[in-house]
Amino acid sequence: MSVLWSGHITCALVSVPVRLYTGIEEARPRLHRVHAADGARIRHRQVCEAEAREVGEWEIGRGWQAPDGRVVVLRDEDLDHLPLATRKAVEIVGFVGERDVDPLLYERFYYAGPADGQVALRPYALLVEAMTRKRVLGVAKFAARTRERLAVLRPRQGVLVVQALRWPQEVRPPEPIAAAAPATARELELAETLIDHLTGVDINYLHDEYGAALEQVVEAKLAGVGWQEPPEPVPPADLMAALEASIRRSRNGREPSP
Repeated sequence: MSVLWSGHITCALVSVPVRLYTGIEEARPRLHRVHAADGARIRHRQVCEAEAREVGEWEIGRGWQAPDGRVVVLRDEDLDHLPLATRKAVEIVGFVGERDVDPLLYERFYYAGPADGQVALRPYALLVEAMTRKRVLGVAKFAARTRERLAVLRPRQGVLVVQALRWPQEVRPPEPIAAAAPATARELELAETLIDHLTGVDINYLHDEYGAALEQVVEAKLAGVGWQEPPEPVPPADLMAALEASIRRSRNGREPSP
């Protein structure tokens, strides 16, 4: 795995040199943007508005517009020297239980491994073992790209995982998008029975089927033939009957129909 970032994990006065590695491997097929009339690739060009010409990556910076209209140009070397402690460190500010973190906050994660040299191995292993024994997550901050991120650290199979989080202020509160519709006692009983029958699914056996479906469409278009879409789910006219049928199917080890 390639190194994405090198720095330190800090906890109070303890500092552990680490490297961050990507924890995700995208497996889904990539679709290119093309001209629908002839299939030619669509290319995005970066054009300077003032000079009306295409510019290269080495000519591009980032701009901050001041209240008086002036634009301050910031280049990568400026951002690499921000006066921000978390630019070089994943700073643990405290510890919480796993249930104390709202799952809506979770984003991409990274593996944090000890940097080369014996100086990192002992404090790294100590932090992993102590967090494993206490069953806690480390709440931390670190700077990535052009923003400071919130994160949690968790031990997993002897390795520290850095899980980026959204800031709580970024999560919108749920609006009243559904009207109340009280269920009957019998409906609740059947719904709970169905949940009991379907409890215990192993997500390790679930797979992304989008790629296989896409291949079927591509092969059909190459052959000049059509393809059959699955039927669209239809809300049940009789909720009680649908629940009872779903329970019967789940007892036979089959997935209930929508």
